[in-house]
Amino acid sequence: MPKKRGKHAEMGKETQAQCKRAKVEAACSLSAMSCESPDRLFESFICPIKQETFFREYWEQKPLLVQRNDPLLAAYYQSLFQLSDLKEMCSRGLCYGRDINVCRCVNGKKKVLNKEGKVSYMQLKKDFDQKKATIQFHQPQRFKEELWKIQEKLECYFGSLVGSNVYITPQGSQGLPPHYDDVEVFILQLEGEKHWRLYKPTVHLAREYNVELEARIGNPTHEFILKPGDLLYFPRGTIHQADTPLGVSYSTHLTISTYQNNSWGDFLLDTIPGLVFETAKDDVVLRTSIPRQLLMQVDIADSTKKLSSLLRRLADRLETARELRSSGMKKDFIVNRLPPCLGCDSDHLTPGGKLPKIDSQIRLQFRDHAIITVEPDQETSDETRRDMVYVYHSLKNRREMHMMGTEDDTASEEGTAQAHGLRFPLSYLDALKQIWSSSTVNVKELNLISDEEKENLALSLWTECLIEVL
Repeated sequence: MPKKRGKHAEMGKETQAQCKRAKVEAACSLSAMSCESPDRLFESFICPIKQETFFREYWEQKPLLVQRNDPLLAAYYQSLFQLSDLKEMCSRGLCYGRDINVCRCVNGKKKVLNKEGKVSYMQLKKDFDQKKATIQFHQPQRFKEELWKIQEKLECYFGSLVGSNVYITPQGSQGLPPHYDDVEVFILQLEGEKHWRLYKPTVHLAREYNVELEARIGNPTHEFILKPGDLLYFPRGTIHQADTPLGVSYSTHLTISTYQNNSWGDFLLDTIPGLVFETAKDDVVLRTSIPRQLLMQVDIADSTKKLSSLLRRLADRLETARELRSSGMKKDFIVNRLPPCLGCDSDHLTPGGKLPKIDSQIRLQFRDHAIITVEPDQETSDETRRDMVYVYHSLKNRREMHMMGTEDDTASEEGTAQAHGLRFPLSYLDALKQIWSSSTVNVKELNLISDEEKENLALSLWTECLIEVL
């Protein structure tokens, strides 16, 4: 149950000293986050903690609390999202479940109070005021441009999808029971105050969401009040719960999350199939048959030594591999991430400037928004499909679909995320790597045989707004 305001007021220096937390009394004078580059954005995001310190001491290891006494930063945080934004948001045809959840923690369990269909602001306000319900707004970067700008830069910084939710909770109430998540979490306190309790993980770096019984999790390892402008980070698996204290009209906080299914285990699952496929082309041992009736056996202990031997052969091959082929992680990231925030819809991004010619000097644009992959030709279906080079990019991704998945109500052709990009023969791979690894390159120096191929490659990339002519 949420604690009373009087209890919080008594938390003096002695009590707070007992909390084993990383607390930083920040002297930052930031009025806003710097979005000039992904690196600068994250530097201002965790200020005054240095990036090297953060990744050495906190990332995936322990919580970080940055308490700032900065009215300018607090005002900027409030501009990202506030309770008063809800009325205008509801006029955009928001739906319960997809866009908004209404819930409350009752006796250690989450009680969902959603209605059916479209969200009514008056009903939302009634549930908030009378039922002390928490309003959870899913993926507000779809509607708030400043959040789009921040999360797009964070996706460039991490190389991983970055989602967000806004939680608005009235005083004396709690929205969710103690639980842990499968994502790295950054909390930005936007309005009011929130009382947080963190607990020792039962599953370190958890791979799934789970609710924990309060009787099982013991005493908090960290307990504190977040105020506007404050930042909290904790790793996936960290058990947590939060409530709005009595005496505070309401609390608004933004949860930014990343690194879901982005572990070494996930990367192995993604790349090992391609490694096995390529190695088997040259290694006859991998092409020999498995024993008769192996698939029918319950106990495969006799086969584990053979599997261990084959894995060692794959490890030896990996030592000399020039590249690892991704089965889906790279493409999934590019297809589902945010488009660049250019102050207008990316659908309107069109090629500009001079057409590339054989004597042109060109430069890659939007490097963080494009990838090169080698895949079997998707335009043929026969068993002898040859490998092709694909360049995928996110310049035409739809911001309104970001992190919304492919639920039944959005799984139409219009609502499903589409891959945007180009397809080239495998012989173009080295030339593409030239462009990606150079600050500038002359078209005539591209590693292709004919001038026609060189011009065609440059023109194709220019048409997709991936290069500019200098």
